Amino acid sequence: MEYTPPKVWTWNQGGASTASPASSLNRPVAGATHEKVLPVGRHPLQLYSLGTPNGQKVTIMLEELLALGHQGAEYDAWLIRIGQGDQFGSGFVDINPNSKIPALMDRSGEQPIPVFESGAILLYLAEKFGALLPQDPAGRARTLSWLFWQMGSAPFVGGGFGHFYHYAPVKIEYAIDRFTMETKRQLDVLERRLSESPYLAGAQYTIADIAALPWYGGIVKGMLYDAAEFISAQDYPQVQRWADELLARPAVQRGRMVNRTSGELSQQLHERHDASDFDTRTQDKLQG
Repeated sequence: MEYTPPKVWTWNQGGASTASPASSLNRPVAGATHEKVLPVGRHPLQLYSLGTPNGQKVTIMLEELLALGHQGAEYDAWLIRIGQGDQFGSGFVDINPNSKIPALMDRSGEQPIPVFESGAILLYLAEKFGALLPQDPAGRARTLSWLFWQMGSAPFVGGGFGHFYHYAPVKIEYAIDRFTMETKRQLDVLERRLSESPYLAGAQYTIADIAALPWYGGIVKGMLYDAAEFISAQDYPQVQRWADELLARPAVQRGRMVNRTSGELSQQLHERHDASDFDTRTQDKLQG
């Protein structure tokens, strides 16, 4: 049935926009819905997140920093269950007024520093530790260009393609075609870039790769939206090559486990407070 928009939109809380579990917590206003103090662990860096593509960016970054020997990057990762509305608790909203994961609190200085938006967190950590971001102007410019490209492009992949193809209770051909076309265009952008360079910013692995991997690597490897066949992932061999190389990195493998609540129990580490947790506190061990 064709939909004719009214002159003035009003929120129908029982309408189609809330019919999917993925949309049930959406609302047209911001702010906290309840009082909830966030927990604080023993490390300077406190991460409040979930193992979505945006959440994985930050945990991969932190694990890469630790692998490089930056002990100041030790962190506590607390699980924010967005399906239960944890992101609307007062403590979380104090860090991120936008109520989206991930959110980071750096308590290493005299005053705690809140950082939100995954790209901003990656840049903050790269500058704090002097790692995974080239220092020369050209390399830095390339890295930031690709980082901001990913941040600006991801909503078309997640809220657009992912929503209408995977989550929406009603499959709308126009919407699926529109966002599939854009997702494939973005994959072609990556394919062309990675055919001339091993990594997005050049010869060096950077925060740009960390940002892009969970989204585009996830799609072509069939880990995101179960869409690899639908988008013809085989048409992007350089993206496949790049994703395989990055997914083989031990720090990436650890980072993808943190705050994860789906998939194999051995790959789910709901909270991370110590490096030993990967060996002792995955869900298969806690439930075994």
